[in-house]
Amino acid sequence: MEQTAHNLQQQVELYGEPLGEVVRRITGQLGLTQGGLAQVIGLSAPMLSQLVSAQRVKIGNPAVVSRLRAVSELTDLAVAGGIEPDRVAHELDEIRAATGAYTRPTTAHLARSAAPGQSAAGQVAGQPIDPPARFLRPTTYVGELPPSPSARSVVREIQDLFRAVASAEEIQQAAAAVDSPAIAELLLAYGTGRTADALAHYEQHHG
Repeated sequence: MEQTAHNLQQQVELYGEPLGEVVRRITGQLGLTQGGLAQVIGLSAPMLSQLVSAQRVKIGNPAVVSRLRAVSELTDLAVAGGIEPDRVAHELDEIRAATGAYTRPTTAHLARSAAPGQSAAGQVAGQPIDPPARFLRPTTYVGELPPSPSARSVVREIQDLFRAVASAEEIQQAAAAVDSPAIAELLLAYGTGRTADALAHYEQHHG
């Protein structure tokens, strides 16, 4: 029990709250099973279970941390009524497909054309997904460019970069020290702000 309490405290220091609470909030609000969430974020179900029970402390893969945060923010958005319920499954597919700002698996293209409330494989999010043969696509693109990354995926990559090199406190101190209000705004938007705020900043200033 003492070790579990220690591990929970470490999770709070790393992620702001125990991962078990994060997972329970997500699964309860989005109707996902724990295994379904593991599939979305790209983690094995046993590993996620060990994190939830605080047998393990840390998620080793930064991409998994990014996807978990994205699902958590989607949960908050759904609870606040900021997204239509039938769009949640589509957003989960986008999160599942995101491997980086400039590299996306070919299923991401299918996710954009899937019917609302369904995944690219035609199943409700949270269910096991084994895409049937008709959904398979080659990994090379012949006669066309690969799909462009979404603004949200780009923003998340920028956020991850900021948070990989500095803590929120350090970013706030840097923002306070610079003479340019625009640079300070950028640091705070991507370094300490919510994804929705960073996305608004990106859309306002990008192209």
